[in-house]
Amino acid sequence: MSTPPFLTLPHCARPLRLATARGEFAALRAEPAGAVRGSALLVPGFTGSKEDFIALLEPLAAAGYRVTAIDQRGQYETGGSDDPAEYAVDALGADVRALSAALLTEPGGDAGPLHLLGHSFGGQVVREAVLAAAAEGPLPWRSLTLMSTGPGAIDPAEAERTKLLLSVLPTMSLEEIWQVLQQMEEGSGDPARRPAPEVTDFLHRRWVANVPQALATTGGHLVAAPDRVDGLAAAATAAGLPLLVLSGVRDYAWPVPEQTAMAERLGARRVVVEDAGHSPNAEQPAATAEALTGFWA
Repeated sequence: MSTPPFLTLPHCARPLRLATARGEFAALRAEPAGAVRGSALLVPGFTGSKEDFIALLEPLAAAGYRVTAIDQRGQYETGGSDDPAEYAVDALGADVRALSAALLTEPGGDAGPLHLLGHSFGGQVVREAVLAAAAEGPLPWRSLTLMSTGPGAIDPAEAERTKLLLSVLPTMSLEEIWQVLQQMEEGSGDPARRPAPEVTDFLHRRWVANVPQALATTGGHLVAAPDRVDGLAAAATAAGLPLLVLSGVRDYAWPVPEQTAMAERLGARRVVVEDAGHSPNAEQPAATAEALTGFWA
């Protein structure tokens, strides 16, 4: 999961509930102080939330972008039902389309072109949104960024860990699973790199707030996701949609060379953020924001 470096919102940002044709979604919104150059919708990954992007809000807003980061259905403060169909990747893609439509029709003036970004599993969700929208007509987005995501299923080692989670979800509560994860964490890693206590408390609250069925369905997708890169490449080419594939220099979920090969298949711009892993948005937010605003511009 992504670990935000801090939790205090910058002065330019606020929490909100975003109403759409498919229900309400918890969000963080950052507004530029001056003229708006464009907007961005940021979609988090598996076990993530809108707070994964908290360190990007201020630099993106300072560059003139109105930024909305969301909790997907079943995540943290958005919530959801126990119906597994709600968390299928095509249903989550439909949520992204509804969110995009809501952002493009918000009152208060033109917010400029809308840029779409998905992190990790969120990258496969936004891919699904683009493919569905392309089958119906013009795309509502000015660009698409795939951050730390891959063409299909996650790396086999990470898939085994995810399968272990899926195996215990029917018999253990999320609180029980959290306690096991914490015991495992205490015996590994560098203590100096552990999150601050308030961040750890947030990660705990976020974990137990997940809808278990959402974890089961989306985790099941990650270990068996199909490769839909060729379809996305064709749709983006037909629509003239610019693409960016961005990652850190290392990644446990999809190997970095695999992400580079995906970028080549897509004909996408490729950015590798130095000294970052699976979450450059949280680990190197300044460099990530610079790459994003350069691409959006």
